[in-house]
Formats: sequence, C-alpha cells, structure tokens
Amino acid sequence: MSVSAKTVYEVFCGTAAKWGKNPFLCVLPETAEAYGILAGELSYADALVRIDRLRQAYAAAGYGHGHRVGLLLENRPAFFLHWFALNALGVSVVPINADLRAAELEYLIGHSELILAVALPERHAGLKQAAQRAGRPLQAVGADDAPPPALTPAPLAGQPLGTATECGLLYTSGTTGRPKGCILTNEYYLQCGNWYATIGGLCTLRDGQERMITPLPMVHMNAKAVSTLAMITTGGCLIVLDRFHPKTWWDSVRRSRATVVHYLGVMPAILMKAAPSPDDRRHEVRFGFGAGVERSLHAAFEERFGFALIEAWAMTETGNGAVIGATREPRFVGSSSIGTQEPDVEVRIVAEDGQDAAVGAPGELLVRHAGDNPRFGFFAGYLKDPQATDEAWAGGWFHTGDLVRRDADGMIRFVDRKKNVIRRSGENISAVEVETLLLNHPLVKTVAVAAVPDALRGDEVLACIVPESMPGDLTAAARDLVQWSLGELAYYKVPGYVVFVDALPLTTTNKIQRGEMKKLAPTYLGQSNCVDTTALKKRPHAASDGLAAPQGDLSASARPGGAKRQEGAH
Repeated sequence: MSVSAKTVYEVFCGTAAKWGKNPFLCVLPETAEAYGILAGELSYADALVRIDRLRQAYAAAGYGHGHRVGLLLENRPAFFLHWFALNALGVSVVPINADLRAAELEYLIGHSELILAVALPERHAGLKQAAQRAGRPLQAVGADDAPPPALTPAPLAGQPLGTATECGLLYTSGTTGRPKGCILTNEYYLQCGNWYATIGGLCTLRDGQERMITPLPMVHMNAKAVSTLAMITTGGCLIVLDRFHPKTWWDSVRRSRATVVHYLGVMPAILMKAAPSPDDRRHEVRFGFGAGVERSLHAAFEERFGFALIEAWAMTETGNGAVIGATREPRFVGSSSIGTQEPDVEVRIVAEDGQDAAVGAPGELLVRHAGDNPRFGFFAGYLKDPQATDEAWAGGWFHTGDLVRRDADGMIRFVDRKKNVIRRSGENISAVEVETLLLNHPLVKTVAVAAVPDALRGDEVLACIVPESMPGDLTAAARDLVQWSLGELAYYKVPGYVVFVDALPLTTTNKIQRGEMKKLAPTYLGQSNCVDTTALKKRPHAASDGLAAPQGDLSASARPGGAKRQEGAH
C-alpha cells in the first residue's frame, strides 16, 4: 500500500500501478450462474478503467463529498466498481442487505439519508416504497445505468478528502433498539488492509500471490473491509461467492486455486459432516481466518483438511484498530482461545464491580488502540447517536459487551456475549428489534425474544408471545405470525420458534428480565405451547429476485466453462 494513500480509491490506484496484470476479482461459474453474470477474472488494470469511467459519470451527475449512496448489489463485481468510484469523490456507500424487507429498508433509508440506491432492478420498487414510507426522496438505478442528477448538492463540496472522510456506513444490531449505523472512515478501511498485510505469523500474506476466497456478504465488515482491503493492499485476488454452498465448497476452493479461506464457525461444522474423501487435502489453502469454530471440531478439522483455522476477535466498531487473534503458536486449539494481546492493542478485562478481573476470571472485554490515538482504526461513531458513542467509549476504553477471561499465560479465551444479541449463522440479531416489529402484529400483546441453541447455526430465534387472546390453533397462529414477519424482516431474524404464554418474566418496572428469559427459552422447546417454525425460515429464492440477465461484469474472453449450481445452507 502506498504510504501516501488517504482513500480506498487511492490504495486501489497504487495497486493497479504496481500489479495491474494481477487478477483483482475472480467469479466462479456457480456464482456467475446464481447472479446471471459472466464468470472469469478481472485484473486490477481493467477494473481501474471501469472504476474511473464510473467516477467520471458520478462526478458529472453532481455526486460528491458528503453524499451517501446505497448499494444493493450483493457480492457482484459491480459492488466494488461502484464503491471505489464513489469513494474517489468522497461519497459514502451504504451496503444494503438483499434480505432486508419493508420495515428494515424504511428505517435504513430514513436514518442514513440516502439520495440514491444502485440496486438490482427487481428491488427498485420496494426501495422507493420504503423511502416514501420514510419520507425521503430516493432515486434507484441499476448497476449499468447512468447515474441520475444528484437530488441535492454535495454537503461537503470543496472540502478535501482524507483518511477521516466517511467511506462507508454499516449497520450493526442494536441491543436497546434499532440497529446502529457505524460511521467508517477511510482510515478504518486502510487499517484493515495494513493490519492484515503486516501481522505476519500464521497469517502472513505474500505480496501479489494470495487468492482469498470468501462466501461472506459485503454488507459485513469481515468481507467488505478485512477481506477486500487485505487483497487490494497486497495485490491479491479476491474470490467472492454468492454464499456458502457446502456441496460445492471444496470444488470452488480447488477451481479458484484459493490460498486463504475466510470462514464463520458454522462452516467447519457443516463441512465436517461430509464423509471423508481422498480429496480432503487436495487444495492450495495455507490457512483459514475467522471466528466461532466449534471447540470439539477445531483440531479434527485441521487434521482432516490440512490447514490451520486462525480464530480471531473483532467487531464492526473496532475494525482492525484492536484485533485479538491467535496468529502465532501456541494457539491452544479447541480451547476457545482468541490469542494474546498484540503490541498495538491495549486490553482490560473488567469484573461486574468495575475492577480488573482476576487472572482466569471472566469479565467484560475493553479495548483500545495503543499509542497516542486510542480510537485509531475504530469506527468514527454511531450515526445520529453521540450518546451511544460516548457510552461505548466510557472511561477512554471501548466497551465490547463480550465476556472473556485471561489466563496466567496471557492467552485470552472467549466466554460469552454479554450483550442481548442473538448470533445465528454469523448474523447478529437484535432481540429488541425483532420484539419491536412483532408488537405491531394484532395478535401480540407483549413479547420477549431470546436465543435458543441450534446445533447447526449456533443460535435460533425464539419469540415468547403473550397474545391479546389465546388462539385456538397455536400452530396456525404461529405460522401466520411468521409469514407476516417474513414480509417485514430479513428471514434470519424471524422467529424459528413461537411460544404462547400467559405472562413474561418482568422486573418491578415492567422491563423484561433478560437473564431469566435466557434461562427459560431453551426449556420451552418441545412443549405443547411451543411451535417450531424453522421450516418457514428460507432465504428468498434467487428466481424471485429476477437474477437472470447477464450484466457484463467481466470480459467474455475470461469466461470459463459453466457449472451446475448447488443449493447450500442458509
């Protein structure tokens, strides 16, 4: 990375100048078929030509410093091209999860104040309806359309771009209400790339040689910030899948010649269920990087497939300004170890009384960047919520809400999540957000949402409903509630279990006793008043999104042969 680069666009330009012929993106046939685009590779040089063409079009249409533009393009190459072109002008991009539905889109559009959405054509009408409900003017165009004239002048026109310029806005699950918008600057993204390029140890990246495969979505910081900036900082190739397909995963790894894998804990668990094969070690992967692998499977996975799974800890808010990772031996595989404190990170583990926890005792993890700027590489704050930002940074430390313990050897081990967040297949789900939505249904008088264990996905969502009147047919009522919810929330947030009860555990001030709900929730499973609705929680089928027409993302000359698409886990 050029030491003078101040924006993501400038980093990309520097890499294109040095590694222009290297592939930047690789789209495999199965992903191309799912998206209705061309398969193949796109070099840094060719990508920059397209980025600059888009940059000029956006500039001519009046987009500039301080604007925000939403991108609902999933993991298509177009996402990156539009992102970098807009970044060159000081426009912040807001990735829009394709799974979001009416209520979620209404909130996101209104809160972020988007003026334009570059989106899949079949989503334009829904985006405009959500914007109308939010009272916001919004234009929507496709990835190949010319940008329309900007609705407003650039708020920061004339001000220079730099590391402090907002590069993106990512929404994370709020624990006390609506999702929070994390303001992420160019510095945030540049640090993600710089951290990965220099951390060394088991995660050493070789300049111009790595090929990193990720099935994770560009609406999360792991893929959008860490994976993407790791590759453009070191001149590597990013292999983006539409999602995780267990049946074809190893074929994709081998076909793409991937050398690094990014994973979530649910992936190793699924892959270990397949029968052993002589091809298990027939790949070029040097290491995997992720979080949440099941302890009992960690060593067995590494032995079977022949590479290390590097467990690490970070949050959207911390970025790579304060990463804890088991990047060096000994890693204590299978012990929930997330590594030791690196020199550029300061760590405190605080007991409930506010004092430092004893060695080996659990406490909340507090972090900050070492040196003169403790917030270096972190998010810039929560959009329109300075109080929440100040609370998160109380006492000069970022309060993570995660419980860990530090043993006598300095190794930090993850214990649990303190925050009221449900984590399902890597997705953070706010219980309060789901409760707020369910309260709008005429059946629901009061509701509490909690996590229940799921062998495959970690957590599943359970909604404990006190109805206005007890339904005669609990199964039908639960199914109706879930079907309604699927029109308002992303499918993964919708309850997988609905329990009908006469009362909730409440405090003397009528607040939900979260600790008691956490204990009660698993006991409901299998009871006559608990309806299993997990079968209704399906990702919307690709056909319903109209993913049919090729969009010409890659050159036809780079197109390899086709491959049959396989359905994977949600």
